Amino acid sequence: MQTLTKTILQQGFPNSLLTSSQLERLLPGSPGSRYGLVNRALKAGELQQIQRGLYLLVEPYTTKTVHPFVIAQHILPGSYISFETALAYHGWIPEAVYTTSSVTPHRKRKQVTHKTLGTFTFFPLALHVGYQLEFVSRIPLQGGTALVADPLRALMDLVCLRKVSWSGDDWLFEGLRIEKGYINAVSPDAFTILRTVYKHKRVIDFITALQRSLGHDQNS
Repeated sequence: MQTLTKTILQQGFPNSLLTSSQLERLLPGSPGSRYGLVNRALKAGELQQIQRGLYLLVEPYTTKTVHPFVIAQHILPGSYISFETALAYHGWIPEAVYTTSSVTPHRKRKQVTHKTLGTFTFFPLALHVGYQLEFVSRIPLQGGTALVADPLRALMDLVCLRKVSWSGDDWLFEGLRIEKGYINAVSPDAFTILRTVYKHKRVIDFITALQRSLGHDQNS
């Protein structure tokens, strides 16, 4: 067993994501010696690199699997899980989703693909300042916590990303196969608040049309 692996286990972090700053606290000494320990653990197959400066022990040294949502939060702090990933997590769509997709607060898209942990994608959206985390919840998961969009927010993020224009509810109930009862159960106030989140008129019009089609627009 490599020195780094022993240190991680002794310090009680076998199931934790490890950043460069955490390794610096765990491993006293020069950056060069620390790099050597990390590199040897990687070559020995005891440690895996998710991206530069982010690592995780491999089995059998780790006993629990860190949730991919938590990994996504560490890959790009400030992002939140959304789109089909969040819809599947909440049970709004029946299909399994194998890519972990998030909204990034930055302007550029990002993708990280790992041979065992999967693919993580991050997309920017045109949102009003101060509304990025509207209807986004902090959820405890294995290995940490993650910010996850509530289902209606995830759906509207998907509308924004795909530039979907309202042409009836077929795209929702037949294309995505969302059960109408899920959307009917959402508070009418949520639609009103969500109209303040997005900059694009197309998304605002979609929200208004959806609310009207559900008969929830009495107070809008």
